[in-house]
Amino acid sequence: MNQEKITELEKTICRDYSNTAGIVVLKNGRTEYENYFNGCTSNCRIHVYSVTKSILSILIGIALDRGYIKNIHQKVLDFFPEYTVKNTMDSIRNITLENLLTMTAPYKYKFAPYLKYFTSDDWVKFSLEQLGGKGQIGKFRYAPLIGPDLLSGILAKTSGCSVFAFASEHLFSPLGITVEKNIIFHSKEEQMAFNSATDISGWVSDEAGNNAAGWGLTLSPADMAKIGQLYLNGGMWEGREIVSKSWIDESTKEHSRWKKQDLPYGYLWWLCDENANTFAAMGDGGNTIYVNKEKNLVVSIAALFTPKAKDRIGLIKEYIEPVFDTGSL
Repeated sequence: MNQEKITELEKTICRDYSNTAGIVVLKNGRTEYENYFNGCTSNCRIHVYSVTKSILSILIGIALDRGYIKNIHQKVLDFFPEYTVKNTMDSIRNITLENLLTMTAPYKYKFAPYLKYFTSDDWVKFSLEQLGGKGQIGKFRYAPLIGPDLLSGILAKTSGCSVFAFASEHLFSPLGITVEKNIIFHSKEEQMAFNSATDISGWVSDEAGNNAAGWGLTLSPADMAKIGQLYLNGGMWEGREIVSKSWIDESTKEHSRWKKQDLPYGYLWWLCDENANTFAAMGDGGNTIYVNKEKNLVVSIAALFTPKAKDRIGLIKEYIEPVFDTGSL
């Protein structure tokens, strides 16, 4: 490996992946590469969009390990006994926690009612009202925003604290990750500003205190790399088990598949090969936490939002992995 290869890699990033904010590469647990783009620095915090879902997966695993949740086969409605089911919606009773984790829960909406969702005071209640419909339980249906918040509601109900507080105690603090505060939007303009900001550390919440499960978390590339390394370590961090290896193994193997894109899915993690050796958390704009168990490699990419951003898995496999396959800088 040499500086010439690094220079070529950075030319490719600037030319074809120009919205990149920062990249960290860990090999054998060591930082082999860290660089920032578009005026960003290691102090910046980027909205990682759907990478947030994979963080929820970790938190659900921790809750299972600690006995807050019995098992993933529990019915979703068992966690919301206050919800009244309409007679025509009886099938909703069979939707499980596993269906939420594998994106195999049906929803009533054909087109996601984003405006009503964002202006709702309680995203968990709103998502619960969208659950069900005529769709088939067990059939993959990717729910970007409306639906995953049910996991926030379940975690908060079972743990007795907010998702932000639970994550801070059981995940962020042990890994040395700082997420400063809950963020509540009071206008569309505030939300739009948040999406493009690089200096806000926090996790978006609705007015009822529910943290968004499918979006809304800001992290640095180094924070993201720590999450990847935690999974590469089998859930261990500095001699302490943060989340069980059994949960990691189960959540990063195929349980469902987005047939339209031919993408295998675990428990809110995407699988990048058929043997579950590589998996990733992926968010809009190109935000990515990539783990390759065979090569003992973690790649984290934070990216500023841009519509239809190029797939970062291609960048990682074609350009980044070959640079770090052998040796170190």
